[in-house]
Amino acid sequence: MAAQAAVRRVGAAPVPGGVAVREPPAGAAAWAFAAAAPAVAAAAAAPMGLGALLAAVADRHPSRVAFVDQAGKAAWCGRPAITWTYAAAREIIARLAEGLARLRLPPRSPVGLCMAGMAECHLTLLAIEQAGHVPCLLPVTWDEARLLQAVEAAQIQAVLTQGQLGTDRPAERLCRVAARYFPLRFVAAFGPHVPDGVIGLDQIVLDHRGDAAALGTGPAAGLVSFALGVPAAGPRPAPSRAAGAPPEPDGPPAAMHRDGDALAAAAAACLVPLRIAPGDRLLTLLPPSDLKGLATGLAAALLSGATLECHPVFDAAALSAALDQPLPTHLVAPAWMEAGLARTTAQGRLRTIAYVHRAPARLSGREPGRPGVVDVVAFDELALLAGRRDALDVGLVLAAPERAAAAGGLVQIRRDPDGRLAFRGPACGAGMLQRGISPVDSVDEWRPSRYRATLFAGVATALTLA
Repeated sequence: MAAQAAVRRVGAAPVPGGVAVREPPAGAAAWAFAAAAPAVAAAAAAPMGLGALLAAVADRHPSRVAFVDQAGKAAWCGRPAITWTYAAAREIIARLAEGLARLRLPPRSPVGLCMAGMAECHLTLLAIEQAGHVPCLLPVTWDEARLLQAVEAAQIQAVLTQGQLGTDRPAERLCRVAARYFPLRFVAAFGPHVPDGVIGLDQIVLDHRGDAAALGTGPAAGLVSFALGVPAAGPRPAPSRAAGAPPEPDGPPAAMHRDGDALAAAAAACLVPLRIAPGDRLLTLLPPSDLKGLATGLAAALLSGATLECHPVFDAAALSAALDQPLPTHLVAPAWMEAGLARTTAQGRLRTIAYVHRAPARLSGREPGRPGVVDVVAFDELALLAGRRDALDVGLVLAAPERAAAAGGLVQIRRDPDGRLAFRGPACGAGMLQRGISPVDSVDEWRPSRYRATLFAGVATALTLA
C-alpha cells in the first residue's frame, strides 16, 4: 500500500500532499507494497524524498542496520569499513546537512555527488537532499572532460567527492574541473588525499551538530542523473556475456531531473518482482550513479526497510564471503555477469538475483523461466522495466506492452508506429533540464525512448537503437 502512496498518481483519488493511496494488488506485487510500510506517514506529509524513508525506518527500528561497507574498503579508498544503523545514519546525515547549509548556496542549488558506492556516498546524497538542494549523480569513473560537460549541463555549484579511489584521485580531478567552470564554487571531499583548498567532509561531521529529528520533514527537490548520447559510430552490438562490461555510449551527458515521487515509484516497480522484505539484505554490485543503480540500490533499500551493502570494487572472495552470511539476501548485478555467476553457487544462497540490462541489449542469451531471477532493463534515464523470469518476464512484456499494466500501473509501455517504445506513468516522470530549469512533469505524458524491440515467436530478443 505504501509503495503506491509514494507516488503522486496511480489512478486513485489524491489525498493532501499530492499522494494517492489505493489497495495493493494481489500476488507478487503485494510484497513491495507491504515492504514499504514505513513510508506512509512521510509520504502523506510532503513530496516524497529518500530522507523521509530513512527517518521513518529510524523512528520504528533505530537499531536496524542501514548500510554495510564492503570488506576491504580501506585498501581502495583509505577509509575503514563501517556498519551503520538507521539511527546512526540519521545523525551523520544531519551533521553533513548542517555543514552544507553553512555554504550559503541558494535553495535548490544543483550539488554534484561523485563517489563510489560506499556508505559515505549514501549519507552524503541524503544530506544534500536534507539541505534543500538537488543531488546530481556524477559517476566517479568519468574523466575530466565528461565531468566538465555534466557540470556545465546541470550548472552545478558544488561537488562532494572522495580523495582516493585506488590509484585515482577524484578530488584532484574535480579541482581541475572547477578551475575550468567558474560557477562551480565549492569542492568538498572525504579523506585521505584531500587537496589544499578542498573542504574536508570528515571535519564537517566532527564539527557540526544537525537536527536529526528534522530529517525528511521538508520538501525534497528531486535529483539529477545523466543520460549519455547516441554512439557516434551508430549502434554497437551487444557484447557477449563473457566479454565484460559494455562500453558507455559516446556523446555529451544530458541532465535529466526527476522528483522524489518519481524515484520512489521507479524503486517500487523494481521491488514488486524483487520481493524484498523489511530487514532483508540488499547486496548490489551497481554504482549509485544513475537511475538503475539508485532505484535498485539505495531507494529500494530505504523503501523496503532493508539493509544495503554495496560492493563498488569487484572482489570475488569478498563477494563469496558476504554471500556466506546467514542473512536473507537479494543480489543486484549487471547483466553481463550472469554467465560468470551461473558457474558459482551464488544463486542457491540468494532469495532473488536481479540482472540489470542497459539498452541497447540482447535478451536472447538469458535462461527463461528461472525462479528467483529478475531482469531489470534501463532505458537511458527515462524508465526501468523489471520482471521475474518465471512470471511476467521482461521479454514477454516488451513483446506485448499491455502486460505492463499488471505491475500496478507504475510503468506503462506503448509501441509507436515507427517501432520505438514509449513510456509513461509515475515511475517515468523525468525531464531534461534546460538552462538549469526542470520542465513540468506529467505522469500522463508519453515519453518516447530511443529503442525498439526485436521480436521472435512472441518474445523480445533484443533492444536496438531506433
